Amino acid sequence: MQNAENFWDKIAAKYAKSPIADMDAYTYTLERTRSYLSPEDSVLEVGCGTGSTALLLAGDVRQITASDLSGNMIEAGSEKARDQGISNVKFVRAELFGSAIDNGPYDAVFALNVLHLLEDTPAAIGRINGLLKPGGTFISKTVCLQGSGAPFKFRIIKMILPLMQLIGKAPYVNFMKITELEEIISSGGFKIIETGNFPASPPSRYIVARKM
Repeated sequence: MQNAENFWDKIAAKYAKSPIADMDAYTYTLERTRSYLSPEDSVLEVGCGTGSTALLLAGDVRQITASDLSGNMIEAGSEKARDQGISNVKFVRAELFGSAIDNGPYDAVFALNVLHLLEDTPAAIGRINGLLKPGGTFISKTVCLQGSGAPFKFRIIKMILPLMQLIGKAPYVNFMKITELEEIISSGGFKIIETGNFPASPPSRYIVARKM
């Protein structure tokens, strides 16, 4: 099985061209995220991909450090920033636990569609907590498990995922229950202040939490 960096490097070009699956859900959570930001904020995004969200929120904050372990994703994001004339988003090739991420502290940290791709979620939450200022905001969105009513396509993906991972066609994925995810975040030193599923099926859990 190939490592995560190689996988995301290989699909970066395709990923950059892929349309957002549920634009209504994306737009809603983007606006909810924007409501927690202020013009003086310094923000870190973990797993930024090609930087679409960071660039959309750049006008609402002082600075965003957009990090991703894929160099190809970072290159694509940096090019978009140049094309759009956005100078307050700094793209950094970095793994969450690596030294390339400045320790901050940050006013807010985003982990959007990334927690289920990490092998040690509790450790990731602990690291994020350490990067935030006291009272700082942690905003995440995570694909979670759904019961027997899950869409057929989602159930098929879960069935064939191990084979796809074996041949290098899929990354590591940890489908957590919503209750499990929220317990990890709460136990990691956060108070959850807003939640919702956007989209609802399969649930992509949107969570806003404050560092205690």
